[in-house]
Amino acid sequence: MVRRSQTSNPRSAVVLTAGADWRTRAAGQRRGSGAEFPMPRRQAAKLKALQQCLGVIRTAINAKRWAQARYGLSRARALVDALPPDQTAEEREQLSVLRKRFEARSTPAAKKAAEKKTGPKPAAKKAAAKKKTAPGKAVPRPVPDLGARLLNRAALGYGATDEA
Repeated sequence: MVRRSQTSNPRSAVVLTAGADWRTRAAGQRRGSGAEFPMPRRQAAKLKALQQCLGVIRTAINAKRWAQARYGLSRARALVDALPPDQTAEEREQLSVLRKRFEARSTPAAKKAAEKKTGPKPAAKKAAAKKKTAPGKAVPRPVPDLGARLLNRAALGYGATDEA
């Protein structure tokens, strides 16, 4: 498609091709779901692809690569749907566990479980317990012991010390 500019210069021509305009190109692109990958033809190949996909999903979830995990879950669902249910009982169970772990990635329950797994050390708990005080009460600072020092106030210009 050729669009000529509206100026009087006959040499200025703007050539537009499909996808060259970023706004229309970005609008036409969608995130791949994983279900549109080439499906293996034989059942043995589908089963092997499903087992590999479960391993990839597990690795992605452990490494917190959520986009890769989402893609793998979609691909695994397509593979499970293409296989007979009696052959994929174990894989379906693994997939449901992985799907639950994926869905719990940003929930308060998942954060609490992660905190429990990597909780503070017992020594840190004791130190934290010692530091806590009653709310509203300030801890008094200890008075420094100056020893037997005498200050000559008169030498410092504050006047005589005997004035009363």
